[in-house]
Amino acid sequence: MTSLCHARIAGTGSYLPPRRLTNDDMVAMLARRGVETSDQWIVERTGIRARHFADTGVTSSDLALQAAQQALEAAGRRAEELDLIIVATSTPDMVFPSTACILQRKLGVHGCPAFDLQAVCSGFVYALAVADSMVRAGSARCALVVGAEVFSRILDFDDRTTCVLFGDGAGAVVLEASPVPGILASELHADGRHLEILCTPGTVSGGRVLGDPLLKMDGPAVFKLAVGVLESAARAVLAKAGRTEADLDWLVPHQANI
Repeated sequence: MTSLCHARIAGTGSYLPPRRLTNDDMVAMLARRGVETSDQWIVERTGIRARHFADTGVTSSDLALQAAQQALEAAGRRAEELDLIIVATSTPDMVFPSTACILQRKLGVHGCPAFDLQAVCSGFVYALAVADSMVRAGSARCALVVGAEVFSRILDFDDRTTCVLFGDGAGAVVLEASPVPGILASELHADGRHLEILCTPGTVSGGRVLGDPLLKMDGPAVFKLAVGVLESAARAVLAKAGRTEADLDWLVPHQANI
């Protein structure tokens, strides 16, 4: 009998909400708030020309559902076949239950483990690594991993250095148990010493939001840290996988690391 001790990506899906805001749209919107910026300023510093924002009332689980359905269709799987759902999000629908449980309900299934994972920009990579480990361990054979955000809800539109950077959307993969490796290696890091350079410090207590509920970022510090960490993590994961830079066909970094 063939041993299924690896995980492979069997299908992918993605979804962007329909409302697309170009840089010129952002310039006009911010101008009404007395905030100055320009298409040139945004493009020169970020390369971004447009982003998508979800309409009022649209949640992370709504975006996740669209991406998940695409991934399931691409994998030739039904939602009933899932035995694990992980959603990576920093903008959950509720404090609890998890967005993964809400997604599970929207998919019309129940029973399989479903939980959220919060690691912000690296969240999808963390979620994929966790699902990969669970498939390798034999505790899952068909896993749905989704990254979904409605970051527009936590942006400070009086801060042009952050509000132009982020948008809303979702991506999903279906992982299947496989006799041959699909995900070759993962390399995860965290460094809580730098928590102040990118955070949303508010919290919910006693029915009120305590602290600032909007995103705060020290852009130069984040850029400097992210670029350095990307290189070291990339070299480490290549070594784990027994590969070299020459073996790569694609390098798809986080935006801050391009």
